[in-house]
Amino acid sequence: MSLDDKPSKQSVNAAQPGSPEGLDRKDEQSSKSHDDPTTSLHEQSEHAQPSDNEKKDVEAQVSPAAHAALATEDFSIFTVPQKRAIIVAGSFISWFSPMTGSIYYPALNEIARDLHVSDSKINLTITTYLILQGLAPMMIAGFSDKAGRRPAYFICFTIYIIANLALALQNNYVALLVLRMLQSAGSSGTVALAQGLVGDCIVSSERGKYVAYASIGSLLGPSISPVIGGLLSQYLGWHSIFWFLLILSSVSFVPLVLFLPETSRALVGDGSVPPPWTSANLTDRIRFRNRERKGIPIDEVKLAALRQNYRITFPNPIGTLRVLADRETALLLGGVGIAFACFYAISTGAAKAFHDVYHFDELYISLVFLPIGVGSIISAFTTGRLIDWNYKRHARALNFPIQKNRQTDLTDFPIERARMEIGLPIMLLGAVAVVGYGWLLDAKVSVAGPIIMLFILGYCLIAGSQALITLMVDIYPGKPATATAANNVVRCLLGAAATAAIGPMTNAIGNGWSYTILAVLFMASATGPLVTMKYGVKWRRAKKEKKERRRREREEKGAAGKE
Repeated sequence: MSLDDKPSKQSVNAAQPGSPEGLDRKDEQSSKSHDDPTTSLHEQSEHAQPSDNEKKDVEAQVSPAAHAALATEDFSIFTVPQKRAIIVAGSFISWFSPMTGSIYYPALNEIARDLHVSDSKINLTITTYLILQGLAPMMIAGFSDKAGRRPAYFICFTIYIIANLALALQNNYVALLVLRMLQSAGSSGTVALAQGLVGDCIVSSERGKYVAYASIGSLLGPSISPVIGGLLSQYLGWHSIFWFLLILSSVSFVPLVLFLPETSRALVGDGSVPPPWTSANLTDRIRFRNRERKGIPIDEVKLAALRQNYRITFPNPIGTLRVLADRETALLLGGVGIAFACFYAISTGAAKAFHDVYHFDELYISLVFLPIGVGSIISAFTTGRLIDWNYKRHARALNFPIQKNRQTDLTDFPIERARMEIGLPIMLLGAVAVVGYGWLLDAKVSVAGPIIMLFILGYCLIAGSQALITLMVDIYPGKPATATAANNVVRCLLGAAATAAIGPMTNAIGNGWSYTILAVLFMASATGPLVTMKYGVKWRRAKKEKKERRRREREEKGAAGKE
């Protein structure tokens, strides 16, 4: 991965109605909030605020002053190939979390036989894995937003490698249960960190297609890894699954340590500031040496400002809990949480369903997951472009500024509508596919029927979640990893509940009614995103005004103390 930089382009905004002329970049940086590292002239000008009439209907007209929300310099100095390389690397690393979960599914029946436990007890190892998969990123995400992505990756991989070694050597159910939880805690943070890389480098107008790159690892997990798990389990035994994960994670850790650059905006800004020693690596040393040869100096003022706020603290979930307590976030995540509850219920129940109905062995059961993966990959590389297209459509209608590699202030932009107009209809189609899948299994039709439903399900669930993840990063521009961790909490906890419930439900009322109940809950949860589409702009504006009031109060108290 070559990271030899070109000089970042400096641009000067022409005077625009309602915006200050000749505002100096450094002065602007010193007054912005640490929580939102994006530059916003909109925040510096009273004239940039919309009028009362515009506040009543922002979608009808955006003032020309909205152009003042455009930053005065590039959002990131990384080139397009460099951004893609960084995000694809993060995406591959994020593969470990979903891969570790789903590589296990084809071996469930064999593990239950070898350890002499029931299917319900083996399903409990999946439930606890999902619980930790939701809770662990809460600890690591806020830490990475402040201390850097690289130290967070180091912590995750250390825990994960130790857990894999122990799992490969154990033959006890209790050890399996506990170590799978530790394994989940180590791997799950990588998903939030991958989305953090997107938030660090990519602006809102281009974020949709890059979320597709960041999602590749998460998509390959449910599709390819069950095939790998089925082959390993059938020919080498289920212990070989954990040896495989140990070798792969150890080999992947070395290039990560050497080459992945630090991108956290709290540490390196737009990438033009060298990281602290805790995030130092070979790539950054080469990159800054090349910049020095080209006569591109380090901005000492920016460096001092970033180092002043830099600190390494013990990982804690407070930042994620604050995101979860937000009204808009709760409504959005409820929808995607139920969607993934359906997904996890189907993934967990597939081994038993296809064994009982179609008499499939471990290898054939693993192949059942391929249609989900194919649908997911097609979705990732089409939905992202649709999301970006809809963003630009709204921006053109509202005379809102769009410029490559420049971030804009989205306070008065209907970003919820721009994202969910694409994601929500597709998610509802996924709910219909869940119903069809359940009843086709009960009818014992040709295996092609459930397989087609799984393909549709893979496409629709990933499309909807991709739109939602993009929206979450938009709403929390300074905390992309924390926002993604909040998404993981809801998704995994509801998924754990569905995983625990699906076995007893299908035994009691059959596949058809079980998945119909889940689909009805899924459709009901769609009211949350609908509400945010109507009130999201108003809520975000109110939060920003409250934040600005608190900042002014702190400054006034500080000035009074100095006097």
